[in-house]
Amino acid sequence: MCGIVGLYLKTDRYKDELGKLFVPMMEAMHNRGPDSAGFAIYRDRVSDNSNKVIFQHSDIGYDWEVFTQQMADDLKEKVTLEAVNSTHAKIITDADQDKIQAYIRENQSGISLMSIGKKIEIYKECGTPREVVSRFSLSEMSGSHILGHTRMATESAVTTQGSHPFSTGQDLCLVHNGSFSNHYWWREILRSKNQNIQTENDTEVAAAYLADRIIEGDDLKTAMTSALSDMDGFFTLAVGTEKGFSVMRDEFACKPAVLAETENYVAIASEYQALSSLPGIEDAKLWEPEAGTVYSW
Repeated sequence: MCGIVGLYLKTDRYKDELGKLFVPMMEAMHNRGPDSAGFAIYRDRVSDNSNKVIFQHSDIGYDWEVFTQQMADDLKEKVTLEAVNSTHAKIITDADQDKIQAYIRENQSGISLMSIGKKIEIYKECGTPREVVSRFSLSEMSGSHILGHTRMATESAVTTQGSHPFSTGQDLCLVHNGSFSNHYWWREILRSKNQNIQTENDTEVAAAYLADRIIEGDDLKTAMTSALSDMDGFFTLAVGTEKGFSVMRDEFACKPAVLAETENYVAIASEYQALSSLPGIEDAKLWEPEAGTVYSW
């Protein structure tokens, strides 16, 4: 049992309050996921020639300045340390995704790659939702949309790397409540196709599956629909992209989810209580997503 939450702003009215609005949504999911938590926030788009990269190291005192200089020297690319937030660092570089992934995989033990893209920033750690959102000062963040997750581990260890969201493609992330029974089989197939799968978590395999389908030419809706037949299990998925997010439940709708929409936002949560603090929620359109149906904004 895990908790998922998401908030997409249809207008700019609450852009500067995105993090502040999202904190109680995350905290409301404590009982569904007390062992680790994380969020993917979309904000501050970088130029078309650059990538924003979020790295993590377990040592809160890790010297990111040294790492940044070493990465620039080794890759012979422009690399700039933009900010350090607790155990995570935001780096802007001209290097492409494949080059960055290969560099971390081959040269930098102890460093985990959280996300790569133009807008996405993923922050996650072990701890309760309240501890995690406080650690990364989520309440002070602005942006266009955000997805979050609180984890109760079932199929793999409680680690930062095993927590959600997972990202294996540019600006693409996935949060998941449920389980996949055939993730071992898909992990081997996707790794043979050079998908960057770093953990034994079943959700990361699903994220890699979607990234691979998009590389093969699918749009996101087609990729998610394909997952209904290819990924065996019971699940609610929320997938973030640079421009918005999508939601889907399995064909039996076994895992709970509720959607809310107003003129200013669309929100998803595993339980209504996580939506109850949102402005205007009393007048929102509320519904449970239908089984096997992709909803996108």
